[in-house]
Amino acid sequence: MSGTDEPRARLTPPKDAVAPVRHAEAPAPGELLGTHYDRCFGCGTGQSHGLHLEARAGEGVSVRAEFTVKEAHQGAPGLAHGGVLATALDETLGSLNWLLRVIAVTGRLETDFVRPVPLGTVLHLDARVTAVHGRKIYSTAVGRIDGPDGPVAVRAEAVFIEVKVDHFIDNGRAEEIQAAMADPDQAKRARAFEVNP
Repeated sequence: MSGTDEPRARLTPPKDAVAPVRHAEAPAPGELLGTHYDRCFGCGTGQSHGLHLEARAGEGVSVRAEFTVKEAHQGAPGLAHGGVLATALDETLGSLNWLLRVIAVTGRLETDFVRPVPLGTVLHLDARVTAVHGRKIYSTAVGRIDGPDGPVAVRAEAVFIEVKVDHFIDNGRAEEIQAAMADPDQAKRARAFEVNP
């Protein structure tokens, strides 16, 4: 295998990987997942320039999400910044872990930019888990413009790695960790650490 083939190989599940299984307590298809952490740039409502991405549980181990490209998300004049689009894909892919009920972080994300995404566009994202192998969760996503069945603008493949909550406690900034852990809403407190796309 040449060096250029290696990254793609790391995104391909091994032969002994298993099909993903939706957790019995996962949100129902169509249910809005909501924000996992208010200050998350991808889904948090507490970020004035964030994506405010809204994801809904799909069938099986899939999610559908949307976000509107706003002025603060520009790269070139009038077009979405590629890093913002990669963030939208990463956030959507990370939301899949809620359906498995595991805590996971992005291990690898490969993004293909197919066409420009203009300011004011609603990006429609679909993501699904394709396989699980040990702590690795393999997934794929596509983003479309001009509607859920419109032309493909971006796509991604990713591998998420299951971690324990200590990953966030040991590596996050103490003030934010303490504030999240002090939240009196037990469900909200637990969700802050559910996913870190």
